[in-house]
Amino acid sequence: MRLKLLAIAAAGLMGFAVPASAGATTLIGSGSVAAQPVLEALFAKYHKLHHSIKFLYTANGGNAGVADVQQGRSMFAGQARLPLPSDAGTTYIKMYLDGLCIDVNPANRLSNISISKLRSIYLAHTTNWSDVRGSNLSTTIDPVGRDTNGGTYNFFLQAVLNNQPPASNVNALTSDGLVVNAVKHDKNAIGYDGLAWQGPGQRKVKVDGKACSPRLIKKLKYPLSRYIWLVVPTHHPNGKVLKFADWARRSHAAGKVIARAGGVPAFNKGF
Repeated sequence: MRLKLLAIAAAGLMGFAVPASAGATTLIGSGSVAAQPVLEALFAKYHKLHHSIKFLYTANGGNAGVADVQQGRSMFAGQARLPLPSDAGTTYIKMYLDGLCIDVNPANRLSNISISKLRSIYLAHTTNWSDVRGSNLSTTIDPVGRDTNGGTYNFFLQAVLNNQPPASNVNALTSDGLVVNAVKHDKNAIGYDGLAWQGPGQRKVKVDGKACSPRLIKKLKYPLSRYIWLVVPTHHPNGKVLKFADWARRSHAAGKVIARAGGVPAFNKGF
């Protein structure tokens, strides 16, 4: 009996499908925080359709999630950036579209910002709101971003910073939710977070005159549009994970879930 219990525990640590109860299977994943609201909604809907399938997802950042897949700790990962050479041994599956929105505190009247000015802020070339046209402030800018565990960090690095590391004055946080909270409570802050994390207490800013809206993201017209990916092992991916991914990408029901949760369906029937 003791050996049997140890075997079950070892299977869980290795990231394999763990029987949740008789006839049930738990699929273990980790990764993107930006994708968490949409993925969790998809998991819940899929479980209603397939009662024997449950999900356990740890939102520890897209880069951390890919490392989990590489090391066999997770069966799949959510990811918010393009594949990198360091992702060896994994396969990326496009799931849906997202926008990386730029937000300020409601006390800031900024309505539009260019990519070049955004880069200047996060590289500390521009440090005062008086040097940003459209802001009614004349105080020190408090830029907020993601830490290196997040795929969103890499996306911002590539899409905005031309692969230059952000300046030391950028407050690097571990989740989109913490970025949102920082912007809400600091009138001098500017931050970036996924479309699904938009809500009261922060103001979306247009980027190069384009709004972070589902309509423009769908057409890839918003400058910081991106795909959210599901990452699986290249060799021997779990068949039940692949079946879920196919449903989430293609079905009309999944498209409705994605849209309601704050994502933008890219491949779903009827969208």
